[in-house]
Amino acid sequence: MNKNSSNIMALAPNTSNKRETVCIFGTGDFGRALGHKMIQSGYPVVFGSRSTQASSLIPKDAEVLSHAEAAQKAAIIIIAIQRQHYNFLTPLAEVLHGKVLVDISNNLKINQYPESNAEYLAQLVPGAKVVKAFNTVSAWALQSGTLDASRQVFVCGDDMEAKQMVMDIVRALGLTPLDQGSLLAAQEIENYPLKLFPMWKFPILLSLGLSAFFFFYSLARDVIYPYVYENKDFSFFIAISIPNRICPILALILLALVYLPGVLAAIIQLYRGTKYRRFPDWLDKWMLCRKQLGLVALAFASLHVLYTLVIPIRSFVRWRISSRIISQALNNKTEPLNTTNAWLSDSYLALGILGFFLFVLLGITSLPSVSNNVNWREFRFVQSKLGYLTLILCTAHTLVYGGNRFLSPSSYRWYLPNAYMLCLIVPCIVLVVKFVLIFPCLDKPLTRIRQGWERNPQYSE
Repeated sequence: MNKNSSNIMALAPNTSNKRETVCIFGTGDFGRALGHKMIQSGYPVVFGSRSTQASSLIPKDAEVLSHAEAAQKAAIIIIAIQRQHYNFLTPLAEVLHGKVLVDISNNLKINQYPESNAEYLAQLVPGAKVVKAFNTVSAWALQSGTLDASRQVFVCGDDMEAKQMVMDIVRALGLTPLDQGSLLAAQEIENYPLKLFPMWKFPILLSLGLSAFFFFYSLARDVIYPYVYENKDFSFFIAISIPNRICPILALILLALVYLPGVLAAIIQLYRGTKYRRFPDWLDKWMLCRKQLGLVALAFASLHVLYTLVIPIRSFVRWRISSRIISQALNNKTEPLNTTNAWLSDSYLALGILGFFLFVLLGITSLPSVSNNVNWREFRFVQSKLGYLTLILCTAHTLVYGGNRFLSPSSYRWYLPNAYMLCLIVPCIVLVVKFVLIFPCLDKPLTRIRQGWERNPQYSE
């Protein structure tokens, strides 16, 4: 009983509400926002500033002193000042000796200086314990309380005790500290906020490239060809028809590209007979951006749905329907219902609706707020099993849409097939290879390899 009690006491957090004073050098937007948040969390805050005059911008419960006086009141000093103004710290080296200096600065561009700002600060004040933190949190997020998108705070430093003190403050503010190691990681942490959608670069560039290709491809087949050979002006197709052709094509191709790297990884592991060798860099990067590829694919699928909804109100469609009705009235002949075409049309629409529903479900489960509330098996079931089902339904949707057009000579203008025929290449390859991989003769050794078995252990390095 006593042993259990001591363990509970050892694991219990410190419930004392008393916080140590924190000093902030700098009264700019971020310094004030951070000070206000700390005061709300129960920390006494003192600002160090060149001007000690009272200001309505400074939190009312905070004290404003000179830099030297403020530094003497706290063991932790947050440097909320740009790097180019660090020189004023040199005369304060004696006062700052042994203090924890938290560098929160960022630069205007990646690798702007040879060394990180935190390392530069450590050189200026060699007796201080420098820690890098808070540079990934914005002043606006601190002021508004909207911290969901920037809750993680990267922390690095050479002194473990100083780093732990800063991480305790991070937790007290309702944020999540991530220990990135020594101060050598500071430059990477400072570069992080300057990267513009790093994981989205490949999906966006790929989408733009494919969009341009299929736009000009469809333009040549559906606008230029009729104008040259039939003297018909279908240039208005550029507004609705061509985009409504490009969007589902890109959605299907990008969805297939989400699952293609997994198939390639399985083939590589079967060939090598081990999981302990790195994949090629291009495959690693491809696998890391699968979530972004899927979300871009969902965006194109959603646009396809919106474009499809406006088809009945298009002038061209209404003209074509009315022309057919008038033609039947003049000829006193009604076309009978073709049940085969009706089945194909309804099947095509049903497959599209089900595919889009699962597409949306995949997108929802990829959101952090949802994925954090499901276990790994549930997440894998949705993203893998339902993901392949989505790919099957969307591929079938395109196949049924094509129907007998695949063998129709009129579908090949300038010997070019319809664009939707091209978009079936990648998903069909993925589905066929995946179907082969689930055969027991391949699935069992692949499962063993992923569980740690090696065919040639001497080549695992």
